Parts: sequence; C-alpha cells; structure tokens
Amino acid sequence: MARKFFVGGNFKMNGTISSVKEIVNNLNNAQLDSNTETVIAPPALYLLLVRENLKKEIGVAAQNVYDKPNGAFTGEISVSQLQDSGIAWTILGHSERRTILRESDEVVASKTKYASDNGVSVIWCCGESLEEREAGKTLDVIAGQLAALKKQLGSDWSRIVVAYEPIWAIGTGKVATTQQAQEVHASIRAWLKKEVSDKAADETRILYGGSVSEKNCKDLSKEKDIDGFLVGGASLKPAFVDIINSNL
Repeated sequence: MARKFFVGGNFKMNGTISSVKEIVNNLNNAQLDSNTETVIAPPALYLLLVRENLKKEIGVAAQNVYDKPNGAFTGEISVSQLQDSGIAWTILGHSERRTILRESDEVVASKTKYASDNGVSVIWCCGESLEEREAGKTLDVIAGQLAALKKQLGSDWSRIVVAYEPIWAIGTGKVATTQQAQEVHASIRAWLKKEVSDKAADETRILYGGSVSEKNCKDLSKEKDIDGFLVGGASLKPAFVDIINSNL
C-alpha cells in the first residue's frame, strides 16, 4: 500500500489571533497538493479559531493531550474535548516536551495509547541529542523510545504517524543530511517490521523534522523512507505551502 505523503506544521508557542488568521487564509487560498495530507498544530488557545476557519481538507492537531478522560488536571486538555471541537490529531513526545518538561518515554507512550485508543490520531516524535549522535547511540536511543511505545500500544499502529526529529537540528538551522535522515528512517521501518508487524512497517508514515525549509524539502522528500515532514518555524511562513507541495 502506498503511504500518503504527510506534512505537519507545529506552530509551538507562537502566534496571535491576527497572525494565525493570516496563516489560515494563506492555506485556504493556496493550491495544495491533493496527494499530501496536511495537518497544522496551533497553540491550544487557537485550536477552535483554526478549525472553524480552515478548509476541511486540512487537519488540525493539538500540541499535547492528557491520558485521562476528564477531571482535576489543571491546565490539561482531554481527548473528548479535542473531539468535541473537531480536532482529530495531536502531537506527542516532541523533544521540547521530553527535555524541557521532563516527559518520560512512558508518559509519552501512555498519552499516545490513550489518544489513539479513543479516536485521536497521533504524530509521535522521537529523536536523539547531539551528544547521543556523536557517541554513535542514535539508533539505540530511538529503538528505546519505540520500545516504550510498543509496550503500551501493542500491534495497532494505525493511528500513529512517527516523526523523527534529531534534537540537534530543531530550530538550529542544522539539518540532517539526506543520507543521515534516510538511514534513521530506514532503521525505524526495520524496527517496526521486526518488533511489530510487516503491516506496521509498510503502512506507518515516518516524517522528518528539524529545520525543514522550502530549500531542503525537495531532496529529503525523494528518499525512500521519508514520508513527509513535521515543520516548526517554517510553518508560520508563506513558504510552508512550498513544503506541502514538495512531493509534486
């Protein structure tokens, strides 16, 4: 089965009502590749604004979600609240959540399991630090993150999109070479084949993230195991359209 190209835009903690509306209007008016699935993740405060104004073909993601149905969890958002607002996706495990907010592999896995079991699809992020890459531990680190997810998730990965984001390349302007990115993507697919199933390996989309821009996306998109991108800062700019259309 051919994997549909996927481009996610993570706004992080950026934007105002005015600037978010401008991004939405730009996407609504752009000619976007119909063979690319596009999802954008504004800050939680603007999720409804985006969902109510963005054309329906483009998905909307939260940047986080909690692993309990509801209750006394100040500051969190539930899966049912996302669904009530027409939000079908969430990003989980982003390196900023793992490193700055100290979310462990197990916490990320628990959230991912709860979201996917209850009907919200997940862009699940993994990646290594510069120290880990220089020590030759990249594949071991990512295998550990994947193993924690599999322990919770089991064999059903149908609602999961994996995003490989080398921490050293996020927001730094440094980009993994196409060969470095493809090597890790191929290893993730091989891990899925060995540890989960042929079906998961064949159908799970694996995105590259980390200083993706309109300048480097074409070369990256040509690699066999790169099924799209999770874009940070560039998703706030008009050039995001060029990244969405990079697989044309």
